[in-house]
Amino acid sequence: MQSLYRYDVCGGSAADAVDLSWMDAAHRDAVSDEAHAFTRLLVAGSIENLQAVDGCIDRQLEHWDLERLSRVDLAILRMSVYCLLHQRDVPASVIINEAVEIAKRYGTDDSYRFVNGVLDGVRKRVT
Repeated sequence: MQSLYRYDVCGGSAADAVDLSWMDAAHRDAVSDEAHAFTRLLVAGSIENLQAVDGCIDRQLEHWDLERLSRVDLAILRMSVYCLLHQRDVPASVIINEAVEIAKRYGTDDSYRFVNGVLDGVRKRVT
């Protein structure tokens, strides 16, 4: 989520988004090779499929548009929608639950409700 947030706010390439250079060295060194590979998959996949991912999100927004969303909420939604579309081996309920937990930690007081509602709508359309 933080890499997608960085990509959205700072721009750059998908490679820049997954290099984890924004983390301090102690935290970056603590990331296992497997976790970093999975991060690269999620971030690069989200960016490469950004038009389709954003389209899924946009279809769930009523009287709202992507430009008005919190950048944190948008990063969480992008990563999660990518997973719903392309990580079929992961149950949708697990993806949504993880997104809700991330929104509780990094979003506003109401972010988790918003993220849950959008992702549940996407889940119903894609499964």
